[in-house]
Amino acid sequence: MDILADYLASSRNAREQQLAAYLRFPSISSDPNCREALQECARFSAQLLQEAGLQEVTVWQTPGNPIVTASWRQAPGRPTVLIYGHYDVQPVDPLSLWISPPFAPRWQNERIFARGATDDKGQLLMHIQAVAALLHSNGSLPVNIIFLLEGEEEIGSPNLPAFLEAHRQELAADLAIVSDSSMWAEQHPAITTSLRGLVLLEVTLSGPNRDLHSGTYGGAVANPLEMLARLLASLKSDEGTVTIPGFYEHVLPVDATIRKQWQNLPFDENKYLETLGIDSTWGEAGYSLLERIWSRPTLEINGLWGGYNGPGGKTVLPATAHAKLSMRLVANQDPETMAELLQRHLLAITPSCVRIEVQRIAGGGHPVTIPLQWPPMQTARRVLEESFGHETLLVGEGASIPVVADFAKLLGVHTLLIGFGLPDANTHSPNESLHLPTFHTGIASLMALFKAL
Repeated sequence: MDILADYLASSRNAREQQLAAYLRFPSISSDPNCREALQECARFSAQLLQEAGLQEVTVWQTPGNPIVTASWRQAPGRPTVLIYGHYDVQPVDPLSLWISPPFAPRWQNERIFARGATDDKGQLLMHIQAVAALLHSNGSLPVNIIFLLEGEEEIGSPNLPAFLEAHRQELAADLAIVSDSSMWAEQHPAITTSLRGLVLLEVTLSGPNRDLHSGTYGGAVANPLEMLARLLASLKSDEGTVTIPGFYEHVLPVDATIRKQWQNLPFDENKYLETLGIDSTWGEAGYSLLERIWSRPTLEINGLWGGYNGPGGKTVLPATAHAKLSMRLVANQDPETMAELLQRHLLAITPSCVRIEVQRIAGGGHPVTIPLQWPPMQTARRVLEESFGHETLLVGEGASIPVVADFAKLLGVHTLLIGFGLPDANTHSPNESLHLPTFHTGIASLMALFKAL
């Protein structure tokens, strides 16, 4: 332990510099102009794995961005752990809100600021550095390890399921670990026990064969923008309940033990509102805020456009109107079934004065629930509590990590969802950051977890 502690202390600066080097790659998977940067970042990821002491390091080309794998399989009779992370990042817009360039890492107030610092390069690198520290100090690992890194998570992982299917044997493991979520607060670790699923759709309403003068034709021809607004408004009641018949049919009640734990969480709703700059919450009546986020399905409008949006006025009656919709799904809701349900309902309620087209958007995934009594869950709770000095909280997550459902379906493994980001990390927003004391404590906790599994 002294050798390990000395190594962690002496390498602290070098490991932060390694993190900074990783963050300099503009690996934005949604930007076609970043394709070469993503290739370079994949090669750098492979280099990190090789330098850590892992074996069988391979960069796999896909129709999109590369997938990188590596392994260490010299612990016979011990569990095999599959570690997943992604090296691609979100776009940086709006660039004007960044205090410093998003791919020029900046240190300030015990944080490093850059796009990808928390989501997910920083958290992914914690696992690599934990393995590197163990191999450097001990010459071996207490478990067998497989790394699986991808560069398309932020665009829905279109090539990952096929890769998992084709490489089931090489990726066979006893459990998976994903660090792409958050702690409850600084020094307060958390394990995520549920993820919502996701369905994405685009709706187009068409009316006349061209944009029309709103004075000459207004009042005589249906306005697709107005009709779309009416359709979308009808999908929810004034109490926040989705009105689509059958929407809640397969929703299961929250486990009583989990619900009690959520009720006892140190959650300050007023502070939550303050951080968002709003005066009150709004959502499905009859449920607490955390229950609505973690255990109830949603239907949201993510984009709405049509007609004239330039400066000044243009009195046009638009020929088309468009909306992007998403549904977050909970346990027992199937994405294909729910997409069909919404499509059918929209077709049924669209008036004859306009035409409707509903298309699925690539991406999304199934909801996931991790069993509370799963032994690795209990082990992880204890190890994180010992490392951070506070009780490990069990939380839900309103967002989706589709690969977790893929691991269960294609590889037959549960996943430990252990996040080390902080709630104010600004993931997906300008000035994303990673709290460096948490980064270093988290690495030590991962080493302890590998030993304890």
